[in-house]
Amino acid sequence: MTAETPWATDLAGDAVAVERPLTDGALLELRGVSKTYTSGSLDVAAVRNVDLVVNHGDYVAIMGPSGSGKSTLMHIIGCLDVPTSGSYWLAGVDVAGMGESDLAVVRNQRIGFVFQQFNLLPTMSAWRNVELPLIYAGVSRAERRRRAIDALTRVGLADRVDHRPGELSGGQQQRVSVARALVTEPDLILADEPTGNLDSTSTAEMLELFAELNQQGRTIVLITHEHDVAEAADRMVVMRDGSLDEPTGARR
Repeated sequence: MTAETPWATDLAGDAVAVERPLTDGALLELRGVSKTYTSGSLDVAAVRNVDLVVNHGDYVAIMGPSGSGKSTLMHIIGCLDVPTSGSYWLAGVDVAGMGESDLAVVRNQRIGFVFQQFNLLPTMSAWRNVELPLIYAGVSRAERRRRAIDALTRVGLADRVDHRPGELSGGQQQRVSVARALVTEPDLILADEPTGNLDSTSTAEMLELFAELNQQGRTIVLITHEHDVAEAADRMVVMRDGSLDEPTGARR
């Protein structure tokens, strides 16, 4: 990270952050976050003045139809994009003001991503796919292998570590992607339509896995357009026309 960044961290788990009064228990906090894109002469507001607090250990689903702004919000939460206005605090640091090189470090070390597309390299074994974030982080080869196999074991694939993606079912491939998300021991698991390419049986198994990870203390934010998938979370918020709403009774 650059010298100006008020956050130094490494994969051993040590972090130094500027003190800042967050909401008690909050891992991430968005305040007045908006994102506007310019299309020709028009300004299009994809996200409008969103406030969101996710506490350590929460399991939150953000639900909304296509075009609601949920994907843009996911990109902001995942530090893949920055808001036009507003603040985003993650683990005590205002990441909305970071440059791209610093955001890349945050994405690698603090956030584990699970996408609808598995994004696995077809010529590499499961454990080699899982170790990739650790390569970028500069972890030694022996430690990478140990941690990758441990992550695969945690998602129930101890007997599939040497299998390539083409030798695995869709549900197993998504478990590999979950293991890859876990391997850096991130603060946040961010899952974008993680069941979109799965059949009903694999979807149920994936949601059960997320529930188990949450029970182990993992903080999970899941983005989906499917109500039954969102209901698997402990808390549901709904995205409509770029704004966020938490329906009455949406917490369990």
